[in-house]
This record gives sequence, C-alpha cells and structure tokens, in this order.
Amino acid sequence: MSTLEIRDLQVSVKLPEGELKPILAGVDLTVKAGETHAIMGPNGSGKSTLAYSIAGHPKYEITGGTVTLDGEDVLSLTVDERARAGLFLAMQYPVEVPGVSVANFLRTAKTAIDGEAPKLRTWAGELRGAMEKLQMDPAFAQRNVNEGFSGGEKKRHEIMQLELLKPKVAILDETDSGLDIDALRIVSEGVNRVRETGETGFLLITHYTRILRYIKPDFVHVFVGGKIVQQGGPELSEQLEAEGYEKFLTKA
Repeated sequence: MSTLEIRDLQVSVKLPEGELKPILAGVDLTVKAGETHAIMGPNGSGKSTLAYSIAGHPKYEITGGTVTLDGEDVLSLTVDERARAGLFLAMQYPVEVPGVSVANFLRTAKTAIDGEAPKLRTWAGELRGAMEKLQMDPAFAQRNVNEGFSGGEKKRHEIMQLELLKPKVAILDETDSGLDIDALRIVSEGVNRVRETGETGFLLITHYTRILRYIKPDFVHVFVGGKIVQQGGPELSEQLEAEGYEKFLTKA
C-alpha cells in the first residue's frame, strides 16, 4: 500500500523583483492507496501551489517541510523521477505538445515508468479500449498532444493517461474546470475506474461539490491561507456548498 506523506510543507513563489512570497504555511497530509482526499478552498488559498510543488514545478521554492512517497524523499527528485516514482498530476490547464502524437506520448511515458516498452499489439488494444471508455475518437491517437483539443477533450486525455499509467498517487487539479455535464460524468467515471482498483491514492482539488457527487471522497479538507484549517468526511463538502468559506476566511 503506497503512502504519500506531507509534513509541515512550506512553499514560496519568487516575485519578479526577486523577493519570496510565502504561499503554503505548513501543510500536513497523508494520502494512502485506495483513499480519495478532496481539497476545497477559495481562490488564492494555495491549493494549486500544493499540487505543483509536489510535482516539482520550478516556479515554487520549498522553504520547509518534507514530502515522501513510500519513504522516499520526493523533494530531492527531478520532475521526471517523481513521475517514475508513481506521482501523477492532471493539470487544470493541460499544455499542448506540438509534434508529438498522443499514441507516441503515452507509449513513451509507459516505457519510462515500467522500464521497458509495452508490446505493440497489447498496447494498441489497451489504448483503444481506454479511448472507447472515455468516448474519444480513435483518430485522436494520431493527433498532437492537446493541440486543437477542446477543454473537455484535454481533460479526457488526462484521465486516459491516468488509466494507462496506473500511478501510486494521482493529484487532480480542478479537473472539473470547464467541463459540461456529459464530459464531467465521463471523466468522473474514468477516475472511479482507477479508484476501484484500490491501488491509487487521490488528491482531488476543487472549488465546487459537483464533481464530488460523482467521485465520493473519503476525506474533505478545507484549505485557507496556505494550510488545512478543517477536515472531515463527505458531509463537510455539503456544508461548504451551503455556507461557503466565509467563516474560515474570517478566522484566518
């Protein structure tokens, strides 16, 4: 059972004038395989900073604390080493990769993670099956990564990566952003298929409860001022939907 442990994580961002602006003010969180943790909070609270800091974005500077995956120091690893160790990040705004087809991108990623290339015949079947489940046109396999994709198509592609790469821990940064009702359902079903294996821990970052009606979290954490200020079960998300974040912002 894999475990991601975050202890007293403190992160700053470098401003254009060179000064460091603190964003995360001591985050403590443990995510185990088979668990789904929802991080909810207002804009500017540091939710996405948490996601990108774990993934290794160079914009953010770690000023304190630790992050380990199965006891291994994540913060000492390069971005690609973190991915090979089993960390996965679905970005709020997936980037385009001109000149690289979806099929080649996914097979290269799978090869890097497994240490050997998947057999072409088997891989072709897995890729085709994943696209069918996410209701993606098979022609997308030969298109450049995210180039000309709609917002919903980009998010489906992210979940296709999730299903094929089978990470130990998946961080989904506002995956529901920009999705219509049908796309939200399809994407959520993809996430739930991975959850049902019990082999992946999820950190689901969102503003709203609508995705949590499809993906039921085990734990909900309220994120304000760069740290977790309250945590509970799924009922906490409904409380936030009804009451908002005002009382937490007042305390902060």
